[in-house]
Amino acid sequence: MNKRWTIDEIKKFVEENSTSKLLTTEYHGFSQKLQFRCACGNNFEKNLTKFKNKHQRKCDECQPPKASR
Repeated sequence: MNKRWTIDEIKKFVEENSTSKLLTTEYHGFSQKLQFRCACGNNFEKNLTKFKNKHQRKCDECQPPKASR
């Protein structure tokens, strides 16, 4: 069974593993889009899975999306 994350655990993960800052204050599940502020000052949205497992930890200007295959 997958671990159920709390907003405090997500905030700690973001602080320890990226230069972005978590702006969202409530977490309701893995499909929820979370609000972040990139180190450059841009705001962006990602769900926890993409942020955590796919290393999409910056805005699209600082880390452009990968080209589709």
